[in-house]
Amino acid sequence: MSERHQALGIHPISGTGADGEVPAEELLRRRQIVRRSRIAVVVVLVLLALGSARIVVQRMANARTLDAASAEHAVLYVRVATPQAPKAGQTLTLPGTLQGYVQSPIAARASGYLKRWTKDIGSRVQKGELLAEIETPEIDEQLSQAVAARNQAAATLELAKSTVARWEALRKKDVVSQQELDERRSAVASATANLAAADANVQRLRQTEAFKRVVAPFSGVITRRNVDVGDLIDAGSGGGGRALFQLAQTDPLRVYINVPQAYAQLVKPGQEVVVTQAELRGQTFQGQVARTSGAIDTTTRMMQVEVSLPNKEGTLLPGAYVQVSLPLAASSTLTVPGNALIFRAEGTRVALVDAQGRVKLRAVTLGRYLGESVEVLDGLAPTDRVVLNPPDSLADGDTVSIAKESA
Repeated sequence: MSERHQALGIHPISGTGADGEVPAEELLRRRQIVRRSRIAVVVVLVLLALGSARIVVQRMANARTLDAASAEHAVLYVRVATPQAPKAGQTLTLPGTLQGYVQSPIAARASGYLKRWTKDIGSRVQKGELLAEIETPEIDEQLSQAVAARNQAAATLELAKSTVARWEALRKKDVVSQQELDERRSAVASATANLAAADANVQRLRQTEAFKRVVAPFSGVITRRNVDVGDLIDAGSGGGGRALFQLAQTDPLRVYINVPQAYAQLVKPGQEVVVTQAELRGQTFQGQVARTSGAIDTTTRMMQVEVSLPNKEGTLLPGAYVQVSLPLAASSTLTVPGNALIFRAEGTRVALVDAQGRVKLRAVTLGRYLGESVEVLDGLAPTDRVVLNPPDSLADGDTVSIAKESA
């Protein structure tokens, strides 16, 4: 038995009998060890099998999750909006310059030297109030000469009339001929005409002399004084003449603005406007469209509009730069957000989504840009669903899914 164990490489168990037989207790202990070893192996194998199964199940779940995520990411989600008709009109803000409602240079009608002026810049004057006086020695001399000529013509007429009366008496006695009487009557008619001409000349010079007093033609404010005492004044504002004063009526004021052609049809007389000035923070002034030119300027493609602006307190000054806010009536044209437009070589397009989720690119005709939205004159219906922020790769027939709006 010992030789067999040596051949197998197993150490002999102590306690064997003389005949080499193993006791029963030792055999029982060996069986227990073998059984325990088998149990341990089975347990290990079961644990390994469970671990392998868990890994397989986890990998299968991860594969399904990955497939679902890949499928989800493969779907193109888009946000859509429907074309809307504007509920309120747009407010158009345009620059303008304040002007006096009546604004005119005051020129002299008589030549001479400025004797004195009574009103300076900033003075408020009433109609007919004296502004300046002019010395006109030449006109005075001409008037005196015209009066003398008129008196001479009157004396000549009196002599002619008395002569005719005497000649008519002589004609009745047949002392003079009818030809001579007619000549005397013609002299009366000529003297009468000369007297009328002299009277007209005197009246003209008296009216010219009255222009030595420069008066205000209307009520307003003196905005400029161009002369001083002793200056030589030439009659008239054209040629060598110059204006003595600049007079402006400041209540109401006028504002001229140029409205672009795209908005010209929406501006009507009587429309209310709001005028603001940067230097007068927090203050607004209500005005009204007085009239429009009714035509588009071919050079600027704009229409001139006149706004009447009350200025009872005199807060606004002529010549000031202002902003005119013009509320426009709402248009019936559909509008879409500006980020829905697709600009490509073939023209402007929008992407529409039908009931099956397919994309259709449609050409549109654009109108006015309203800031965040733009008018679409042709190509859309109110029920269309327009894709917002469409990707550049979007093409006809693509399938998309509409993303839900977040709360």
